[in-house]
Amino acid sequence: MESNMNEDKMLKFMKILVPVVGVGIVLTTVVFALSIATLVKVNKGFDDIQGNTIVTANPINPTNPTNPTNPTNPTNPTNPTNPTNPTAGPTITTTTVSTTTTAPTTTTATTTTGQPLPNSILASAIRIEDVMHLLDDLQTIATHADGNRAIHTRGFNETLDHIYDALTLNTNYNITQNSFPVRDSTLDSNPVLLVSINDAIQNYTYSNNLTIADFTVARFSTSLNLSDYVTITDIPNLGCNETDWENTIQSVVGQVALVKRGNCTFVEKAQLASKYNVTALLIYNDGTAPDRFQPMSISVGEDNAIPVLSLSYALGKALADAAQDPANNVTALININLLNDKPLPVVNICADTPTGDPAQTIVIGSHSDSVPAGPGINDNGSGSAANLGLAIALAKLFQTPTYPPFKYRIRFCWWGAEEVGLLGSNFHVKQAKIATTVGERLEDYLINLNYDMLGSPNYIFGIYDGDTANPNTPSQALPGSNKITALFRDWFISQKLPWNHTDFSGRSDYGPFLAEGIVAGGLFTGGDDVKTQETHDYMAQMLGQGMGGTVGDDYDPCYHQACDSIQNINVSAFEKMVQAAAYALESLARQDNLTEWLYPGGRTTRFNNESPQRKYDSINEYFGMPYL
Repeated sequence: MESNMNEDKMLKFMKILVPVVGVGIVLTTVVFALSIATLVKVNKGFDDIQGNTIVTANPINPTNPTNPTNPTNPTNPTNPTNPTNPTAGPTITTTTVSTTTTAPTTTTATTTTGQPLPNSILASAIRIEDVMHLLDDLQTIATHADGNRAIHTRGFNETLDHIYDALTLNTNYNITQNSFPVRDSTLDSNPVLLVSINDAIQNYTYSNNLTIADFTVARFSTSLNLSDYVTITDIPNLGCNETDWENTIQSVVGQVALVKRGNCTFVEKAQLASKYNVTALLIYNDGTAPDRFQPMSISVGEDNAIPVLSLSYALGKALADAAQDPANNVTALININLLNDKPLPVVNICADTPTGDPAQTIVIGSHSDSVPAGPGINDNGSGSAANLGLAIALAKLFQTPTYPPFKYRIRFCWWGAEEVGLLGSNFHVKQAKIATTVGERLEDYLINLNYDMLGSPNYIFGIYDGDTANPNTPSQALPGSNKITALFRDWFISQKLPWNHTDFSGRSDYGPFLAEGIVAGGLFTGGDDVKTQETHDYMAQMLGQGMGGTVGDDYDPCYHQACDSIQNINVSAFEKMVQAAAYALESLARQDNLTEWLYPGGRTTRFNNESPQRKYDSINEYFGMPYL
């Protein structure tokens, strides 16, 4: 009987145990399944950030290969040397338009996604394939639009449409478009310059190729059709003061004035010429350097009201020597026919992150136009595409739960009409100076980062050097600008990459911001300056033998030429510059107190509504005082 009782107890125990064990097994299975599902979801989320492609409104099949050529650097350069102290390579200065007319010899390269970068989620998330796709689209636009993306052309308008559509489809940013008037200086026919010296007539050569031209037409020149020859009068002492125009051999009123480059801007020379009622103005190069003999690509300002030609040094010197002798009869017959010199609208596009303090804004800028001579894929399709790639990559990160929003608002901008005198960025700054809405005022801008020419084939990793800012730059902007230089420098050192200082001369769209006391900085892979042996050797030491580029060639041999196409981009260099830009943006946006960091001595919050100092603008002789 005791045995039967034990059996009954055992049966009751088993009836309880079996369900309990079953429930435990089920719960364990459920927990395990949920864990796997969660892990898959997390991994998928990261893959989405890394792998999503950029959507375009009208996907374009590029006319060029998807792997553009890369003449000097493979996709994954080796970096055998890491400097132990922040010593730059040779400082790079910017001079004038390149005289090289042929594209560099190239070899095929492939794009890479790059490895995750230290302390920068944004730099690790952005993919060079996506940015190159955007750049391919700009090439296709230019190819189908007479080979360029210059203002007042189909190519420029389609570039703006493409940027707007990409932002609309890939971000939730607040997008604005603002237009401003720019005079159209397109020629209806080739200009004519005939010169008679004692009745011996010479017909001089006009060409867009300045290496073979005797003269060219200044931007914002007016039309002129002379039926008779007009006396040429030489202006002494560079024509920068009223006394120069009053102390001529004969009155300049109604004459063709001849003046040499130098000492003041082209705009100032043209303003004085206009004041003294000349018929036309001839400005000639000064022959003081190898790149100062050919005619110059110059602007005389939108307000100019007289015809202006730019002459080679040889032609100008010959005319000056002849005109200075009272016994000579030196005259000119000039014809300039513009297609339409009336103002036409040009557009800036800006896109703001929906989060972040509008009263504390970081402005990321690049210009969207090319010169008429070519598609402008390096200058400045590279900066435009990098800016757009940054904007889209950041928008995607903001959609993830693990990437917190920035404390500061980010404003991405694409400026129009940079190539004719920084007009888009200057217009924006002028409007911000008189704005009263929070977020639109100049005082709301903490910094401007500028990206112009980031993929030069014979590249350097150039960083704007705050120490070379014009002495007339408001002092409040200098400490922060130097910090930006150091921020970029430290990134290149951390990546074991070479780096060079490049002049902070105001020749790109950061200029109007810096002139108003706004901290600025940026990157530049080089333009029409020549790579020296010193720079080559430094880069080869850092990157490996054969990676230093080509001594004696321009950094961009296709600068402002028809060959500035997708084949002109060094993809590897471009990728590093895009990553550096992403790193800088994220580093600044995560600062606890960016205002204090950039302006340790405080900053002006009230800006004079008048234009910046003329002394600051005088360094921009190439553009002819763009900020006034």
